[in-house]
Amino acid sequence: MLNVFSVDVEDYFHPTEVSQTIDSWSRFPSRIDYGTNLILDALLERGIKATFFVLGWVAENHPELVRRIADAGHEIGCHSYQHRLVYNLTPDEFRADTMRAITAIEDACGVTTRSYRAPSYSIVERSLWALEILADLGFTHDSSIYPIVHDRYGIPGFPRHARWIETASGPICEVPIATVELSPNQIAPVGGGGYLRLFPYRYTAAGIRRINAAERQPACIYTHPWEFDPHQPRLTRGFLSGIRTYTGLKGMKNKLERLLQDFEFSTIEAVYPADERIASEPASSAFFAPVRAATV
Repeated sequence: MLNVFSVDVEDYFHPTEVSQTIDSWSRFPSRIDYGTNLILDALLERGIKATFFVLGWVAENHPELVRRIADAGHEIGCHSYQHRLVYNLTPDEFRADTMRAITAIEDACGVTTRSYRAPSYSIVERSLWALEILADLGFTHDSSIYPIVHDRYGIPGFPRHARWIETASGPICEVPIATVELSPNQIAPVGGGGYLRLFPYRYTAAGIRRINAAERQPACIYTHPWEFDPHQPRLTRGFLSGIRTYTGLKGMKNKLERLLQDFEFSTIEAVYPADERIASEPASSAFFAPVRAATV
């Protein structure tokens, strides 16, 4: 089973847990090359292509890094320009931020992005309008919805597997982050990121195997370059933010190597080609069944 491997290309001072506590990114030295190169080397060693969702700010300030990713044959996606939560923006602000990111990425590597991922999965029930704007801007794929309950993101009850959604501006393929249904009312997140860092590797591996074998569906997995950098400055405030952001950094390189060895991965476009429609439903459908809250 071919799964999706994706990377949100942002520096250690960009995550929501961190950026909300600082006033300027420019005063922090970049460390983005370290984690990105580690991921690129691991993918190259196994001949795997992935989708790299690039922050527009990164493309503008580190164009050589984005060119390196594109030259290696990976899919270039968009991760917004300024890493602002979609549900805190107006539709006009979201459109402007996305257009700025598209331009920055095109200037950096000559690629027009067709896949989008919102910062912190912030396309939620009240910001589903963003899908229409993305379709209008030419995006064919989005991977911004996590079908779980969380204190900052998620649409509980949203279909757990990819599907085409019809918007007023055209169709877009929504690729949710991987989850496992433990019971009708309990959905477990297994898509990577903090869940891969915090829990033993066997937790993520068992989840992917269940999705692939029992459900016969691909799993969408994600990570960030900063998650492979145990020497990054600690910038969060508060105990929970620190746990969410820094726990498990030292073990991520080994977990990545095992993940790429144990499972087959490729890009979003390769797993869900734009010319092959799967189940489709209107963007206004009701998705919202109760599930147990996730705390990571």
